[in-house]
Amino acid sequence: MSVSAFDTEAVVVGAGAVGLACAYALACEGLDVIVLEAERAIGQGVSSRNSEVVHGGLYYPTGSWRAKLCVRGRRLLYPFLDAHKVAYDRCGKFVVATSPEDLPRLEAIARQAELNDVEGMSWLEAADAIAQEPELACLAALCSRESGVFDSHGYMLALQGEIEDRGGAVALGAPFEGAEPLPHGGFCVRTGGAEPAQLTTRRLVISAGLNAQACARRIEGFPTQLIPVQYYGKGNYFLLQGRPAPFARLVYPTPIPGALGTHYRRDLGGQARFGPDLHYVDTLDYRVEAERAAEFYAYVRRFWPGLPDGSLMPDYAGIRPKIHGPGEKQPDFRIDGPDAHGLDGLVALFGIESPGLTSSLAIGEEVAARISRP
Repeated sequence: MSVSAFDTEAVVVGAGAVGLACAYALACEGLDVIVLEAERAIGQGVSSRNSEVVHGGLYYPTGSWRAKLCVRGRRLLYPFLDAHKVAYDRCGKFVVATSPEDLPRLEAIARQAELNDVEGMSWLEAADAIAQEPELACLAALCSRESGVFDSHGYMLALQGEIEDRGGAVALGAPFEGAEPLPHGGFCVRTGGAEPAQLTTRRLVISAGLNAQACARRIEGFPTQLIPVQYYGKGNYFLLQGRPAPFARLVYPTPIPGALGTHYRRDLGGQARFGPDLHYVDTLDYRVEAERAAEFYAYVRRFWPGLPDGSLMPDYAGIRPKIHGPGEKQPDFRIDGPDAHGLDGLVALFGIESPGLTSSLAIGEEVAARISRP
């Protein structure tokens, strides 16, 4: 079968930020692309339930995909947002030490940021940090000037517009039902929903977030032993009521095992929010657990002692597609191409959680580089 005999040159499963960025990168290579999305709108999964933070790339191990793609993705993201008039605030971030035990950890983050080639970093002693954020309590702070917040849904709409302007399509209400390799290369892809269909494609990208493992299992010939165990990492968010946002910058504690910790952000509307925490769940339950507020008060008061009683209100919850369980070391992003699974023209993404949103344009570049050409 020749390339021209395929119904489309590329199919991407999942219309979240990363899936749309992959489709955009493939479309920029001149390929016809169709994005399949089970929901009736884009960005309804992991991409709609996060902090909308632009990460600097400070924390991640040297040479890891998280480190390389976060830094590269951030450098691509701000110009993309500017070009498409998507709102953002490059407000900067303080990572704070609130106890003597935190100081060596903060120093280690500073060293890692340097190894990761993160620009705009500076160390602040307590007096200097508090002079800039008077309500802050800390022993020292690491400042990341390139960090910020942005309108993630506006970003995804811009990606969709770019895909469609280049002749691609985003098919909503079209869940991925499975795929079979074709005898001479490529795949036959089956979709469900109100109008089930099948189409042939030379290239297939699985960027399905919380459904990535299920999608991989529906691909004939995908080695099941390579599909990582799926864990759900739930995080609650609480918003501040009754007083203005206390800080202009993002404020992060030193990281906790498996996550960056409950942090503060002022969103684009000026609302102060705290979260997420992290606990593992067995089902996709997005109810905010109001009883966790007590933990939030204790945690936030480590860096903001002035948090008033009764001011935290349940906001929303997100669930992250983790590929490590409680107490296990956080692994790198999984970007599995033909060299891993043996299926030519296929890339499957697993465990794309934070900083996946910041990294999305760079992830798209990497995926396109692997399969953009026959």
